[in-house]
Amino acid sequence: MSVIAYYLLLPVIYAVSLLPFRILYFLSDIVYVLLYHLLGYRKKVVLQNLRNSFPDKNEAEIQRICKDFYHYLCDLFLETFKTLTISKQAMVNHCRFTDETLALFDQLAADKKSVVLVMGHKGNWEWAGNTFSILCRQQLYVIYHPLANKQFNGLMYRMRTRFGTRLIAMQDTFRDMVQNRGEVNATAFIADQAPQPKTAHWLTFLHQDTPVFKGTEKIAQKLNYPVVYVTVHRVRRGYYSVSAHMLTSTPATEKDGDITAAHTRQLETDIIAQPATWLWSHKRWKHRRASVV
Repeated sequence: MSVIAYYLLLPVIYAVSLLPFRILYFLSDIVYVLLYHLLGYRKKVVLQNLRNSFPDKNEAEIQRICKDFYHYLCDLFLETFKTLTISKQAMVNHCRFTDETLALFDQLAADKKSVVLVMGHKGNWEWAGNTFSILCRQQLYVIYHPLANKQFNGLMYRMRTRFGTRLIAMQDTFRDMVQNRGEVNATAFIADQAPQPKTAHWLTFLHQDTPVFKGTEKIAQKLNYPVVYVTVHRVRRGYYSVSAHMLTSTPATEKDGDITAAHTRQLETDIIAQPATWLWSHKRWKHRRASVV
């Protein structure tokens, strides 16, 4: 049934990707009404996450962020489909890298330094990867979780690799990065997913005890790749600005946990600055730290 559903939906997905942006966002407004008002998709999760993360905000402010988040989520969903047919020029126009960011990556490429990129599920991270592959000299690799459905996984693969990005399945990360050491590249990690509590590093994030992955830090230290934090800021509907700065150029000399703490604090700062554009529907705090007996 999943294969039949895929082939029935595929023409619709491509038709959506071909829509002019003005019509695309009109469609997004319709999807918002369905998702937020009629279906209430994960609304309890979103509101609970927001209330716990912003204890200083009143209920009216929480509800406003919640509605803004669902508008953003619907836009993000359709913008991702747009990747199937968008031109390079339109991609760059809608997701701009700051001059300072381009200069940073140009310098790293000139120095023949491969780099670890760390970011969160904020803004349009899919577009940011596409624009990186268009504008920057490094070969970009993105760490990802393959989807269980082979057909939809193939579709996402085409979207993400259309402009030259390559994907690495999470379980193959270190092996593939070692194999790729002969080229100047950048490997992007989305660092705000929820690891299993037994293997997690725990930090206070958005006022909550939060498990975080230390894998990004450990790999960067083993390979001694500079670590660059990437911010995706929504300028206005359909337009994003990408900025990046060096977290550390010598990760092998950093103390245990410092890199992880640094990029987690930076993501927290970004979320507080623009809260509606983070993935609040993700069950980020489903795990609890094991009690110490």
